[in-house]
Amino acid sequence: MPDAPTELVHYAVSGVAGEAIASLTLDSPHNRNALSRQLVTELFEGLERAAADDEVAVVLIGAEGRVFCSGADLSEASSGGMEEGTRRIVDLQRLIVTLDKPVVTRLSGAVRAGGIGIVAASDIAIAAEDATFALTEVKLGLAAAIISLTVHHRMTPRAAALTTLGGEVFTGAQAAAYGLVTTAVPSEALDEEVDRVCASLVTGAAQGLRESKRILNRDLVARIDAHGAEMAELSTRLFASDEAREAMTAFLSRRR
Repeated sequence: MPDAPTELVHYAVSGVAGEAIASLTLDSPHNRNALSRQLVTELFEGLERAAADDEVAVVLIGAEGRVFCSGADLSEASSGGMEEGTRRIVDLQRLIVTLDKPVVTRLSGAVRAGGIGIVAASDIAIAAEDATFALTEVKLGLAAAIISLTVHHRMTPRAAALTTLGGEVFTGAQAAAYGLVTTAVPSEALDEEVDRVCASLVTGAAQGLRESKRILNRDLVARIDAHGAEMAELSTRLFASDEAREAMTAFLSRRR
């Protein structure tokens, strides 16, 4: 397996003062943009940097390559405890939900497991119709526990049951029908649609965007605060179980 790059999340700002867009681009090809400790730390830093910049109006999260995010870094999960990691993913979702600026995700390629939590936490998610999603935790003796905080808030109950219990792959078009993403467009129109939505968002006044987002996400924040610790404890326990460790080791062996 190739070495990890020095920087896993690239930060860039485009646009004019007061109407700028901060782009956070996941770029960790060695593990398919998995949620490693380094990547999560850099994503936190990028979000906080955007929040502190008065010139930034909107945050856009995307990824290099054919995978947006493959979920938890199973090599880290199988070799060490996940107690800190599960809490950090809860905190990451809460940061996205409570950020004073709209957060948009651009989705092409594959989105798996924990990566879907980032999608669900974001305010607007725009996917290519042929992007693929899967809540694969059930296949490894795990549960979509920490990301259920946001995912089950977005998806219809029937869709959540189907995708969580089955672990099956579904498309961007299906993700839109399920309520997970805002809209799905043909892959060749993805950038145009992302640009259109971001251009609309930056016309909002900072106070209007901030207060509107707080109203929209009030119930979701309450859900995270009420159940986040419980879900982190459950996820940590499942990652440490013999059944999950055996399944993760087998999965990693097949991928090498």
